[in-house]
Amino acid sequence: MAPLLLQLAVLCVALAAAALVLISMIAFITATNVPLLHQHEEEKFFLNAKGQKETLPSIWDSPTKQLSVVVPSYNEEKRLPVMMDEALDYLEKRQKQDPSFTYEVIVVDDGSKDQTSKVAFKYCQKYGSDKVRVITLVKNRGKGGAIRMGVFSSRGKKILMADADGATKFPDVEKLEKGLNDLQPWPDQMAIACGSRAHLEKESIAQRSYFRTLLMYGFHFLVWFLCVKGIRDTQCGFKLLTREAASRTFSSLHIERWAFDVELLYIAQFFKIPIAEIAVNWTEIEGSKLVPFWSWLQMGKDLLFIRLRYLTGAWRLKQTRKVN
Repeated sequence: MAPLLLQLAVLCVALAAAALVLISMIAFITATNVPLLHQHEEEKFFLNAKGQKETLPSIWDSPTKQLSVVVPSYNEEKRLPVMMDEALDYLEKRQKQDPSFTYEVIVVDDGSKDQTSKVAFKYCQKYGSDKVRVITLVKNRGKGGAIRMGVFSSRGKKILMADADGATKFPDVEKLEKGLNDLQPWPDQMAIACGSRAHLEKESIAQRSYFRTLLMYGFHFLVWFLCVKGIRDTQCGFKLLTREAASRTFSSLHIERWAFDVELLYIAQFFKIPIAEIAVNWTEIEGSKLVPFWSWLQMGKDLLFIRLRYLTGAWRLKQTRKVN
């Protein structure tokens, strides 16, 4: 009996090793280079408040604003106004209190099939195109790809990623700014502050099914085991980056869909960019684009492939990198 069990154990180990080698080969063969910042002709411009085309700036230009807010939006005509009203109300009040504070909000319409761009453009007409800009992508790139387009067209010294659903209270940007400042001195002017919902985990577990809770814990384990250590909530869409950190990380980013946050933080940790995790106020908003099982399965596959592709050298990170 014992020899049989030993043979089965050896067989299982051999099969597991063979499977890992096979998956690694697939990850290596299917790996693509860092996606070039390919822009269709229509994506190189934005419309000013008068409806006239103007050329978008580049992140490699010198910053002219204190804060850029990048809002990725896909079919968000219903949820976007609530978020924009809260954000612009806060930003306008802050500017009145401190006239030296300057900002811009960049709404990136990720190939929406509804009226997202038109809804966003109304804010451009109301506040002016120096404060609100709308980038309409010809086709859907994914959340990471949309944010990347917005980041590379931003003018701020600091760049905030904020979801269109308004799940995070916008004034919490001050918490991220404090967290960022507490990391000083910043190496090469690079630092990141991540909004976090980890403090709400017990409450969310009470409201979730056992299956979704199991998926959540499984995903968190994979993130920790394969990619990112020390960050409990990698997926919160409220993140603040210095301009230098944004250009360094996003110019090395491969993943353009839901798991992009994990690769972004993996890249940041590779470059030893200091990261603060800051608790924020967060509320569940109806209308999520995530399909619980299949989205988590896709993200799990992406996590495994992120690790294997960097491990096998299919993807490489260089100490200095610029994208034209």
